[in-house]
Order: sequence, then structure tokens, then C-alpha cells
Amino acid sequence: MTQGPGEVVVTGVGLAVPGASTPGALLRRTACQVTGPAPEPFDTGARIGRRGHRYKDRATRLALCAALDALRNAELVPSDGEEVTVPGDTVGVVASSNLGNLDTACLTAAAIAERSAMDLSPMSLPNASSNVIASWVAIRHGLRGPNLMLCNGATSGLDAVHWAAVLVAAGRVRRAVVIGVETHNAVVADLLGRSAGELLDGAAALVVEGARWAAARGARAVAALGPYERGAGLGGCVAALLPDGAAPGVWFTPERYAEGPAGAVPVPGGVPVPGGVPRYDVSVAVGRASGALGVLQCVAAVGWLARAGAGAGTGAGVDPEAGAGSTAFEAGAGAGAAPDPVPASRQALLTSGDDTEDAVAGLLLRPTPDRCDPYPARAPLISMECSR
Repeated sequence: MTQGPGEVVVTGVGLAVPGASTPGALLRRTACQVTGPAPEPFDTGARIGRRGHRYKDRATRLALCAALDALRNAELVPSDGEEVTVPGDTVGVVASSNLGNLDTACLTAAAIAERSAMDLSPMSLPNASSNVIASWVAIRHGLRGPNLMLCNGATSGLDAVHWAAVLVAAGRVRRAVVIGVETHNAVVADLLGRSAGELLDGAAALVVEGARWAAARGARAVAALGPYERGAGLGGCVAALLPDGAAPGVWFTPERYAEGPAGAVPVPGGVPVPGGVPRYDVSVAVGRASGALGVLQCVAAVGWLARAGAGAGTGAGVDPEAGAGSTAFEAGAGAGAAPDPVPASRQALLTSGDDTEDAVAGLLLRPTPDRCDPYPARAPLISMECSR
């Protein structure tokens, strides 16, 4: 039996959102209320080229931009190329979007109902597929590992991070790209009953990788992914992640979570996190993010860990704007436990969904441990991986 991946880490992050190009910038934009005119929409052509997004919808183009940024940040794709420098069958894709290609699907259905299928363009029809975002990311970069698309409501983004870590911990792949993306258009605005200006038009991405494989290729990991929890209520979810009322260092709250008496979300037993813990709502900075929220929270939490100086073992002079982050997936969630316990006060709590939703998901992002077990210089593919 071959050895498992050890911890599961995030070796790269990427953003394609207006006004924030790094985790630190996203965190600052979340912390400070932005005044003045709204930033210009993200220019996808500047990152992937005009030819690179022909016949692709807006959500797919944004996802391609964020994925490329994350892969380059993880040093899996060279600055002047797009193909990964590791075997493509060791890399999977997990994407999350609840509304990403809704406009294409609705307009396609309307065209068929009003006229006929003969009026549809064969070049645009593939965009109506529910998994088009994850598929195009894989095709673009030659990623031949498992390919998943999640459309799972409020918890979808954190669920995507969880399932990517499961794939790595189970040995299906050595690393996976996780993408959260949403965009606004007339169809989405009409369905949600909100103006386009209230909605996210952007994407975020992470590269989730087994620590053993990351170390073998010399990649740096600066944070650890703690346990993941999914349940019916916010209070129970937080209690499972942080027993005995432990207070995290920061709380990335559910989207537009209300704590005060005016319009407060009914949480049994009150607000589940002590009042002295700093709160961040990423959706205030970028718009209501739906299926992209959890991935955006992870990127912002990487910025918080860097700013707080909590990234033990990253070395002196780490730039909070650099964007590199990492996670470890604990035994309770399906992989090896972190080598040393980390105080709750050094961890970032991420939650999506509240007691008005069908489910709540929670995740802890923590700094890397002070002690890391040595990894072999060359680790063999484990039995479940696809390889030639």
C-alpha cells in the first residue's frame, strides 16, 4: 500500500473580480465600505486573450481567468503558457456555480419554444450544459482527473472545497482546481428579484493539493484546512467545528448575515460566535455571491492569515498580497490530521448558509503547523490515480 498524501494544502489562489486582484486586496475591500463609483467589470480578455473566450459565456470566461491565475500562482502553469507542468491526469477540477449559465439555458429553451431547434447555433449550444464551466477549465489546461460541477445552493462553494479535498485525500488525484463563479445578467436579476449591481460578476479559484505532492515539487504551503461540517443550523455547525465555545480569530459570515434585533436571522441560542471576534462578509465587497461565496471566503481568509502573521513556517518577509495559501484536511473530514493542534484564536471560521437556508456549511482555515513531517523526494502514484 502506498502512502497517502498527508495534509491537503492549497498552493495557489486566483481572483477575477472587479477591484481586488489579491487576497489582501479582497480582505481590505471587505473590511472597508467602498465609496465612489463602482469598479469597472473584470476584463477577461486581458488575462486569457480575446481568442481564448470565443463562443464561451461570461461565467465560463471568468472561471478560466481565475483558474489560470491560481494555477500560475501554484507554479503549475508557466507564466507564458497554459498547459500544466505536471501530468494532466493528476489534476482534477471542482467548480461551483448556482446561476452561472442560467441565461444560456433559458434563452436556448425560449428559442426552441418560440421557433425551433434549427435556429440554435451549434457553437453556443454546448454552453447550455450544466457542467460547461468545469469542463472548459479542464480542456483549456489539459486536466484529465475527475471533473465535477456543483450547483448546491448557499453551501455550494464550501462544498466544492470539501469535495476537492476528498478527491485528493482519497488518492483520486494529487491536486485539484476549485472554482467558484457567478455572473449577473437580465435573466439572473429577474429570477432573484435584485438589480445587477447587487450581484457578483466574478470568480475565485484555489489549487488544492496533497502536501506530500506539493513538497515533492517544491511548492510552498502557508495554511491548513481544518474540519468541514454541514448541517441544518448555523449554531450546531459552528459548535461542531469549535466545541466548548472556543472563539476563532475571525469569522467570515454567511451572506448578508444579520445579528441585530432589526431583521435578525433567528439563531437558536443566539449568535454562535462571540461578539469580540472580527466579522467579514465578502458579499458586501463583491456582491451577492451565491455558489461562489465559499471559494471567495477561502481566498479572503488566506489574506487574513497572512496579515495576522499566523502563517507559521512560511518564513520571514511573507507578502500578504502574494496570494499563496494552503489547507490541511483533518481525519474527522476524511484525511490525515494536522501534526500539531492550532489554537482556535489563530483559525479563520468560514460559514455559508444560515438558519433560513436548507443547510449550513462550515470550514476552518488555519496556519500551517510549526512542525512538518518530512516528505519523500519522490512519491509514487497511489493505486486509484489514473496514470499512463
